[in-house]
Amino acid sequence: MSTDDLHAHRRAYKQATARPKDGGAAVLIDGMHLRTPGKIAFLTPTLALAQACADEWNAQEEVVRPDTMPVTRLVNVALDHTARTRDIIVESISGYAATDLVCHRAEHPEALVVRQATAWDPLVAWAGEKLGAPLNVVAGVIAADQPLEAREAFERAAREHDDFALTALAHTVGISGSGVLGFALSAGRLDSVAAFEAACLDDIWQLDTWGEDHFARKRLDDLEAEFVALGRYFAALRA
Repeated sequence: MSTDDLHAHRRAYKQATARPKDGGAAVLIDGMHLRTPGKIAFLTPTLALAQACADEWNAQEEVVRPDTMPVTRLVNVALDHTARTRDIIVESISGYAATDLVCHRAEHPEALVVRQATAWDPLVAWAGEKLGAPLNVVAGVIAADQPLEAREAFERAAREHDDFALTALAHTVGISGSGVLGFALSAGRLDSVAAFEAACLDDIWQLDTWGEDHFARKRLDDLEAEFVALGRYFAALRA
């Protein structure tokens, strides 16, 4: 069974299960081995990750909605796309060394300056210590003049991720605008809630300061759900 077979279809299965297979784990839908949209075997490196996917399938109601299955989607991408595009993905991640969110600070108001420093300074220090990425902090949004060592460290750290971890790392970096936050979530330095709060610090500050806005809150809620799924994915990979 392929995930394509169930796109926009009513649920026609009873149960999804996770089973060890070939040194990793597979997901079975009513006893049939799941396949990716690319028609290859849906195999994960850990049983915990396969179980997280099976849980998403079991949580579906009358209609199967792939958009509510973020962990399954990440595994599909890892299997169907990441292996053949690793170099492009790594290059993209390394480029964030010049524009990393946590390095670009507000000049005012003072309350925001302090909040950014409190949340982001320890992460900049962590990147320097653990990744070997010396990053300069600047005011404004213009690309910083960062040392070549920072880009090289981002590239090296990204290459150390296997296809499954690299897939989630790239997604985290993309939605946060930060290589530092991506690596921190991948390594367990931050949990999903802390990563979300660091990534959306400016938006959260705006709501705290100026009051609620329905559309801004909806966007934040959607982003938080993505971070929670990514945290679940990374935790299952480490299990």
